[in-house]
Amino acid sequence: MMTDFGRRLRKIRQSAGFTQKQLADRIHVSKGTISNYETEERQPSPAILKDLARTLHISADYLLGMEESTQTLDISDLTDEEIQFFEMAVQLFRKKSKR
Repeated sequence: MMTDFGRRLRKIRQSAGFTQKQLADRIHVSKGTISNYETEERQPSPAILKDLARTLHISADYLLGMEESTQTLDISDLTDEEIQFFEMAVQLFRKKSKR
């Protein structure tokens, strides 16, 4: 089962400034569905989990309790060349921090 999924969803939703209804409207479900997720009476399907993560700009892994950090970087609208550039920059920063 999903550890603390409901608590994490509620926290991120509130931090993003969404009411349950606003979030529900964005991902095309009912307010009651969001409430059920937050109280852990129901679990989202993989497709809804993906929509929640995208809408809230958070990783699905965070919502699922698989990681503790809420920090993500959305690169979905970048070209392959731009993504490659960022991957190289990250590698350089990691090498520098290991010194």
